[in-house]
Amino acid sequence: MKNSPSNCRVGVDIGGTFTDIALDLDGILHSTKVLTDYTAPERAILKGVKAVAEMAGIALSEIGILIHGTTLATNALIERRGAKTALVTTEGFRDVLEMRTENRFEQYDLNISLPPALIARADRFVVRERMNAAGKVLLSLNDASVAAVIEKISDGGYESVAIGFIHAYANGAHEVAVRDAILRRLPHVSVSISSEVSPQMREFERFNTVCANAYVKPAIKSYLDRLVVSLQEIGVGCPVFMIHSGGGIVSVESASEFPVRLVESGPAGGAIFAADIARRHGLDTVLSFDMGGTTAKICLIENQVPKTAKTFEVARTYRFRKGSGMPISIPVVEMVEIGAGGGSIASVDGMRQIRVGPHSAASEPGPACYQRGGKNPTVTDADLILGKLDPENFAGGAIPLSIDASRKAMSDDIGSVLALDPEAAAYGTCEMVDENMANAGRVHTVENGKNIADFTMITFGGAGPLHAARLCEKMGISTFLVPPGAGVGSAIGFLKAPFGYESVRSAVFNLSNFDHAAANRLLEAMLAEAGGFVDGGLDAGAPIVERTLFMRYAGQGWDIPVPLQSAPFDGDSAKTIAALFEAEYERFFGRAIEGLEIEIVSWSVKASSPLPPVARVAAVAEGEVIAPTKTRRLFEAAQGTYLEAGIHERTSLKPGDVVRGPAVIVERETSTVITSSFKAVVQNDGCLLVTRL
Repeated sequence: MKNSPSNCRVGVDIGGTFTDIALDLDGILHSTKVLTDYTAPERAILKGVKAVAEMAGIALSEIGILIHGTTLATNALIERRGAKTALVTTEGFRDVLEMRTENRFEQYDLNISLPPALIARADRFVVRERMNAAGKVLLSLNDASVAAVIEKISDGGYESVAIGFIHAYANGAHEVAVRDAILRRLPHVSVSISSEVSPQMREFERFNTVCANAYVKPAIKSYLDRLVVSLQEIGVGCPVFMIHSGGGIVSVESASEFPVRLVESGPAGGAIFAADIARRHGLDTVLSFDMGGTTAKICLIENQVPKTAKTFEVARTYRFRKGSGMPISIPVVEMVEIGAGGGSIASVDGMRQIRVGPHSAASEPGPACYQRGGKNPTVTDADLILGKLDPENFAGGAIPLSIDASRKAMSDDIGSVLALDPEAAAYGTCEMVDENMANAGRVHTVENGKNIADFTMITFGGAGPLHAARLCEKMGISTFLVPPGAGVGSAIGFLKAPFGYESVRSAVFNLSNFDHAAANRLLEAMLAEAGGFVDGGLDAGAPIVERTLFMRYAGQGWDIPVPLQSAPFDGDSAKTIAALFEAEYERFFGRAIEGLEIEIVSWSVKASSPLPPVARVAAVAEGEVIAPTKTRRLFEAAQGTYLEAGIHERTSLKPGDVVRGPAVIVERETSTVITSSFKAVVQNDGCLLVTRL
């Protein structure tokens, strides 16, 4: 056994189909993929951690830190597999979850379908109390109504309670009092309050967020407790940290208290991974494309920083429609996510059209070709039929694939309905899923006022490199990068993430009578909150602080982010802030509006440990075109026919080597398909730079 390594870190990403493990030992990467265990997710982690430690030749006790991200919270919300939860709210606001914002995201759809409220009306209770928007008490908390609600919670056998009062973002005293009263009477019940989970204005989003936190909190806490104990039992005694949806690292204890912050934690790791590659290659306009076994995620990375937001939606009933999902008000890496992964199930709808997703075969039973009981055709089955995958070398040979099972599933569910042979059905399935993803990328970039053709794609995930070339053909993108370790990109991204936390609060300040002393007190409190999470990091160093104001003209319904250049404030700060707002407003909308009152409605303070400097990757001169040692038939969608494609082992390629399409570059966790219109050049850092011929 080797001497104790100076730096051994492990990233673990639980996805809907695979659990990805990446171990970085003094800059050398070891990785593996293990099928996700839905019954006990920690079992797949233990199996994977043992495997990568054996690859690295180290003892489990030598692992210095483990960073974990998971989609378990997201899946629990989508599949409605959470705790029995009650909502306690202000009298008169019981139906906020049902009424939503009353906006119609699909104006002319007479049969519009909205996600049902996370907590049913029978489980929502009210107490008499009221704050105004400034946080002053209008109606004192009624102790009798609180006692009556606590008895109902006790009699109902609730595991968890969400508390959301009107205007609690301005003053959470009543929420704290009710929480304390519940815990005195029912100490075993989990309680979440909106003034801690999401102290932001707009009651529907805030109530929904605290309900989501309460709904998943018991299960996530139980899982994290089991994980830490299980790791210790096999000899992994290092600290365990979690990646949150904003792309920072927090302690397990913080994650257990605010598990709603873990929603989208896995995809956030992928965006961090892509941003790190962008920094190394000096790319300022990047489209991150992560396609795994269950979903595909697309994120814009500009100036080497992932785009972020302070709210997002889970479980949309209409795939690309804002407003059709469950809003969660937390800081998040902004991305569009669709049910289009390798395990996404293909079917024929009532219009006799092929549809793919959002349902997935996941890891249990998995695609038909896995031979684990799955009968439905999936994207992986289509990829296998079309020659993109080697049935003998999938996941390094750990999962032998059956092309006969794929052909049968494709024929039974698609071919027999549309009178197509399995190859044609597979072609239709891949074209549909690629068009879905291309359309999502187009919509996302247009919504952000960008031209998608100007971007370089960085692709990863088990299925991303398989589909990247065809997506680039559809979207007009001329260049994409496939980094080393792309198959476990999100897990590697966890190892690149800073310790960090973002505090977001709503507090309205008009610039005409700006109270700079009160604003300074607010910023100081928020910095103390955010900095407290960073202080838990290992040798995190002095944090980098970013402050953002969310501002609007008085009377407007929505706000825009305005980066704050300096703090604290003084008597002249109002003029400076107004100038910053008008510059940003003009950048967003073309011109500012004169003579209107300007106000700050929300505040953000983000503290994070500094990222280590990265060395720019030196350009490499193109070398010789590498002749393949073997070939196989590969279907090329752009030409509508099978071609003889060269097969290259990625580990055999060196910097400067050129691979011309049609070709497949294979590695343990994924394969990169190079179509006839592209060539790949191996870079000095091992990335494949794929450009249009």
